[in-house]
Amino acid sequence: MKKGTFVLILTMVLTLVLSACSSNKEANIESKVPPKEMADQMLKQVEQPSLSEMEPSLVQKLYHLDPALLEDYTIRTPLMNVKTNEIAILKVKNKDDISKVEAAVKQRATDVQKQFETYLPDQYENAKNYKLITKGNYVFFVISDRADKLVTIFNSFFEQK
Repeated sequence: MKKGTFVLILTMVLTLVLSACSSNKEANIESKVPPKEMADQMLKQVEQPSLSEMEPSLVQKLYHLDPALLEDYTIRTPLMNVKTNEIAILKVKNKDDISKVEAAVKQRATDVQKQFETYLPDQYENAKNYKLITKGNYVFFVISDRADKLVTIFNSFFEQK
């Protein structure tokens, strides 16, 4: 009986130690600036075709996403329908909804790809090479031939707390 009690206590102690040591560092990541300002700074540093802010009424329709899940966001889409370049920075209210937001963004990427599949082959390839990055409660979606540079700039907006 003593051996069983010892194993039980040892298991409880190890569980407490491991849970205390493992902290969710992703949840502690916070942005230095709001999404709109992030996008403005990105577009100053990396040349992109003319992009305009998406109207709030179109978020649900084009992104398959309930804006109520978001604390703050900016979505920039091309002014003319001959480019696939797009930037979306979405701050999710509840970390439990991040997977829903990521799924919605992936659906948006698929929609853009289908739109250009038989229309403009170079833009179709651009849309297929989109980037989706999650950092803390932020989801960053970008379609661009300079996506890697935009991801680097996006990452620079965050600090570990």
